[in-house]
Amino acid sequence: MPVYIALLRGINIGPHKRMKMEKLRASCEGLGLSNVKTYIQSGNVIFRAEKLSSAILSKQLGECIVRDFGFSADVISRTRDEMKRIIDENPFTKDPGLDASKLRVVFLPHAPAETALKKLQDLTLAPDRAHPSANEIYFYFPNGVSGSSLWKHPLDKVLSVAGTMRNWNTINKLYEMARDLE
Repeated sequence: MPVYIALLRGINIGPHKRMKMEKLRASCEGLGLSNVKTYIQSGNVIFRAEKLSSAILSKQLGECIVRDFGFSADVISRTRDEMKRIIDENPFTKDPGLDASKLRVVFLPHAPAETALKKLQDLTLAPDRAHPSANEIYFYFPNGVSGSSLWKHPLDKVLSVAGTMRNWNTINKLYEMARDLE
């Protein structure tokens, strides 16, 4: 059975959409997912499942969250191999002296329109950098996310696609956990 990583958007931020990871793991197991593990409280789930498309798997998990928690949360899923590709293809990690703690990736359910990507590039001001790739966008924010040129421009509106952002450490940890599910 393939290994997947599901990324939940907008949970456990502030007083709304609160969920305990123990209950999330139990909900996932109730769907028939196996070897379910979570990482930190922001909705990162690693598991084995029958081979499904990421879109179908994300839809099933989203429906499960509504049923078991009483609210909706966007879910974006990737296979272990896709996560490895995302790590390997990060264009910014090849820059010497780069501070990896300032790297972010936005995971999207599908690629945004070219006009949205052009708008993103126009709004991304130096020293910030953005690089779209398939269903992800890589970012380097040397002054942090809240000090970035994009801070006042919600990416959902800029891209017309709702995504979820993870830092580089979390992405690598999720892949490591997925790799260890042998």
